[in-house]
Amino acid sequence: MSTAPPGSLDTSLAGRTILVIDDSEAVRTAFEVLMSLHGARVLAAGTPAAGLALLGRERIDLVIQDMNFQREATSGAEGIALFREIRAARPEVPIVLLTAWTHLETAVELVRAGAADYVAKPWDDARLLTSVRNLLDLASARAEAESLRARNREARESLAARFDLKGAVYESEAMHALVTIATQVAHADVPVLITGPNGAGKEVLADIVQGNSERAGQPYLKVNLGALPNELIEAELFGTEAGAFTGARARIGRFEAADGGTLFLDELSTLSGGGQAKLLRVLQTGEFERLGANTTRRTRVRVIAATNTNLRQAIRAGTFREDLFYRLSVIELEVPPLAERREDILPLARHFLEPGFELTPEAEAALLRHPWPGNVRELQNVIRRACLLAGGRAIGAGSLNLPASPATQPESEPDRAAVEAALERARGVIAQAARDLGLSRQALYRRMEKLGLRTDASRPAAGP
Repeated sequence: MSTAPPGSLDTSLAGRTILVIDDSEAVRTAFEVLMSLHGARVLAAGTPAAGLALLGRERIDLVIQDMNFQREATSGAEGIALFREIRAARPEVPIVLLTAWTHLETAVELVRAGAADYVAKPWDDARLLTSVRNLLDLASARAEAESLRARNREARESLAARFDLKGAVYESEAMHALVTIATQVAHADVPVLITGPNGAGKEVLADIVQGNSERAGQPYLKVNLGALPNELIEAELFGTEAGAFTGARARIGRFEAADGGTLFLDELSTLSGGGQAKLLRVLQTGEFERLGANTTRRTRVRVIAATNTNLRQAIRAGTFREDLFYRLSVIELEVPPLAERREDILPLARHFLEPGFELTPEAEAALLRHPWPGNVRELQNVIRRACLLAGGRAIGAGSLNLPASPATQPESEPDRAAVEAALERARGVIAQAARDLGLSRQALYRRMEKLGLRTDASRPAAGP
């Protein structure tokens, strides 16, 4: 029989308080000896009432409870009632069920209802220690994650109280850092370059920069250069004089219309060489001419540009002017793809839901597994379609119509973020997390070990 490395177990159990509720003094003593050898503090109770009393006045990290407390009892009813009371009083505390084979099915049902694990009598010390260690480690990770989320939430709320965030929805540190920088540079009257893949949220950052700048009350115009034919881009930006080309009428361009305000230029890399030269000039001097005109005009416009192209590579390829790049990138904000900020997936999905709709746990797990090549825009479309096609108000995984096997995960194995999120939603309950991820418990244990979420080499015993 193999056991976890003593140092690993000692680290996990040291200073932890484990409550054992069992009517057998021999069982209570055995647990006290076993757990105390690895540094845990063990509190013991012989009845459900005594256990609940200890739970109410002590800081308990984990509970091990029996399923029957009377000699003649075999139904497990007392254990079920105790489990429910503990869950109601302390939902964050992992519960390990101590069960005899006669009511194993009851224990399995309670695992589905939220119990962290079950151990059959007579138990295997190595398996029990492994389970307890894993549950305590996961509880610590959840506590740290919750503390971090609380700090991040306070930081977001503080930022939102001081600035107009234009309805930005995020929870990731990466987006919070970007939004913070956007608010900081908003008052600096310099160009801003926003890079990142299509649909990742570049326009939202542009809105935040403009909305918190000194030009917030002035014209704010947006031009998607990629949606315009090359021959019309310069006319759109700088305007035309009558007769400049066949059928041309005198009209002002976006630089004139945005005078005193802000111009957002999306898909910047599609601008032709001539257009790049004119854009550089207007950025440097504020001067330009309409197409077909000899009169020089002036404008005062702050430019915010966005692109999904790597402009440094475009410069090396000779398709983008280096001097224009440096003129635009006084401030550069790079938006990561949604797949790299998975904490934002569920908040965004819930934000896109129509009123009255909700996502099932299976749907949330499917959203977290999907690689989102189309980023936030793809997520928005998926949720909108699901709201239209769902048979009821609860949106299941099937209504999302997502691929069963993400292309980025050829072995259909969830990545670290998906595993951690599933464990967090399940409050460390391995069986529930495995079910959400579409894995067996053993497959999830293997995946956790592969991802470094387990440090010992031992394996839990096989179970349902």
